[in-house]
Amino acid sequence: MCNFLYFVLNIIAKKVSLVMVYVHLVWVTKKRIPYLRSKELRKNTWFHILEYAKSKHIKIDHINGYRDHCHCLVQLKSNQNLQSIVHLLKGESSHWINEQKVLDELFQWQAGFYAASVSPSKLKFVRKYIQNQERHHQSGSLIDELDNHFPDVKSGV
Repeated sequence: MCNFLYFVLNIIAKKVSLVMVYVHLVWVTKKRIPYLRSKELRKNTWFHILEYAKSKHIKIDHINGYRDHCHCLVQLKSNQNLQSIVHLLKGESSHWINEQKVLDELFQWQAGFYAASVSPSKLKFVRKYIQNQERHHQSGSLIDELDNHFPDVKSGV
């Protein structure tokens, strides 16, 4: 702890900002329609979101999801806000999916999103949780999953 405190005080003394804010984001498809049925489409979509985020200086630590939703672990910078980040990522990804013409219908994300701050001590848990989306959903829905893994949040997604 002393090393960390020394590090923080040194940063402050240099008049540099140190922001360590991690947020777990989840958003769902319009009407919870499982548009992202194929693993290939999900993989390509997550990759596209990652690349787009980099171009907008958005730090996505982890991304994954399932047929009807996306999970992102984002590290916020001091000049970023959640609403703008989610708006950019959802807007660009839905535009990209539709541009690929891989679906017979118009792809859309549902309005709104879930966001929860993640303490540094819980980062490993959240990363693993996001990585294992396929396995989590073999036994239940997103609502079941949130109730089981995040009991403090009752199904408002």
